[in-house]
Amino acid sequence: MSEQLARSTPPVVPQHAPAPVEDKAVSPWKEAWRSFKKNKIALVGLSIVSFFILIAVFADLLAPYNYKGVNLSDKHIAPSAEHWFGTDEFGRDILSRIIHGARISLWVGFFSVAGSVIVGSLLGIVAGYYGKWVDGIISRIFDILLAFPSILLAIAVVSVLGPSLKNALIAIAIINVPTFGRLLRSRVLSVKEEEYITAARAIGMSDFRILFHHILPNSLAPIIVQGTLAIATAIIEAAALGFLGMGAQPPTPEWGKMLADSKDFIIQAPWTVLFPGLAIMLTVLGFNLMGDGLRDALDPRMKS
Repeated sequence: MSEQLARSTPPVVPQHAPAPVEDKAVSPWKEAWRSFKKNKIALVGLSIVSFFILIAVFADLLAPYNYKGVNLSDKHIAPSAEHWFGTDEFGRDILSRIIHGARISLWVGFFSVAGSVIVGSLLGIVAGYYGKWVDGIISRIFDILLAFPSILLAIAVVSVLGPSLKNALIAIAIINVPTFGRLLRSRVLSVKEEEYITAARAIGMSDFRILFHHILPNSLAPIIVQGTLAIATAIIEAAALGFLGMGAQPPTPEWGKMLADSKDFIIQAPWTVLFPGLAIMLTVLGFNLMGDGLRDALDPRMKS
């Protein structure tokens, strides 16, 4: 009986234990993107910013009319199927001017902040790394620039250089330099004491290589966050200079200049003020929401 059971029972084949699954290392940037995608408000900000960027890129295709076209017989036409946002005091289509104005406002915002980041980061990283009298001189320059209200300093710079969109961009870049400079200086003061920086010095690595291959890459997160928020501020400052007549000059369809040209017609034609104001508000809101999301995603202290 036992022999029959032994014959009928299939031999037991030893099963190998499953191979352990190795955890794949996830880069900090991929982890930050995953965290950013979980923030619904940040995604709303990204959608708004992407919308205006697409409008700026394809402005020539999207604008229904020539933004420079003057037709006094059509002045102050209320929003309608023909002119969705109405017309201004010269009969120009407001929607077309806002679409082309997106290109100008974003151009000023991106390039002014890019200039601030480059100059401020270089000054801040040098001040924080070398310290002593170098840090003292650069820090005093930052303190002097920060002693002036930003808009007044921008007005002073444009007054010296002359009113134009290019000079407004330069002025906005100058007033934002101390923000990035102090941010990088404080970051460098903490990073340069790390063990890997000490090891890099010990093996004879040059200061240039230490600064731009080790310290700067480890300081990008706060720069990205501050840069995103600074673009929103730059757009407001450009609009303020345009409103004061010190930024873009006619017939450039800059949003702040559009508000300045329409301020006398708030009662007669409120749409001439409403839509440029909404464009500024939505763009700034988008960058602020996106910046807050980037801060939460890139700052390890904001993660549980």
